[in-house]
Amino acid sequence: MGKVNWTSEAELWLRDIHDEIARDNLAAAQRTIERIYQKAEILEEYPEIGYLYQPGSAEPLRILLYGHYRIGYRIKADKEIDILGVFHGALDIDRYLG
Repeated sequence: MGKVNWTSEAELWLRDIHDEIARDNLAAAQRTIERIYQKAEILEEYPEIGYLYQPGSAEPLRILLYGHYRIGYRIKADKEIDILGVFHGALDIDRYLG
């Protein structure tokens, strides 16, 4: 089992998601962010649950889905998990991770 680490970039994405939703509904924004964190916690026990996004690279990028969001992460050699970003499904993820 590996520890889940949130990169500063991923934290910025979460703040942006929160702020966007909070314009209309603060409670919904807080719930969404909380549930994204909860979803990512599953990686501590099941790190390979996300689908492979870059299977050919030395450290393959994986994607875990939560609703309309994609949680991009890597499993490091020491089995820790780095969350790289949280992307809305409408965004071109290749632009950010490709």
